[in-house]
Amino acid sequence: MLLARRSGAVNAWQFPQGGVSDGESPEQAVYRELLEEVGIGRHLVRPIASTRRWRKYRIPAALSQRPDLKDFIGQQQKWYLLEFLGGDADIRLDREASPEFDAWQWVSYWYPVRAIVSFKRQVYAGAMKELAPHLAKIAQC
Repeated sequence: MLLARRSGAVNAWQFPQGGVSDGESPEQAVYRELLEEVGIGRHLVRPIASTRRWRKYRIPAALSQRPDLKDFIGQQQKWYLLEFLGGDADIRLDREASPEFDAWQWVSYWYPVRAIVSFKRQVYAGAMKELAPHLAKIAQC
């Protein structure tokens, strides 16, 4: 699994993710966000599966007091499992003027559930449990 570290953060690792823009489908957002955040073009991934429902989390009240999170209460997410068809050189964190991530790593499937910030853990565990049966469809498994 591709895990990326948020720019300027010491230990804030997560999957690439992002919002759905007006007029955009969730599937279109997946490909746009992958390109913007980690430089992976649509031609470098193969869709395998997605979660059936949207999963939600709320940020803790203490975090909502931070100026950069003032209007942020949490997220509603739809998850996608993609097979990466490229190589390490295809992962580019420098495509945007202000990159969201400054490092990336390949990790085992369940590692992100342990590594993610605690308030997102339930969402990660639920989505990954739902997607796990589809791992056999990925050629490298």
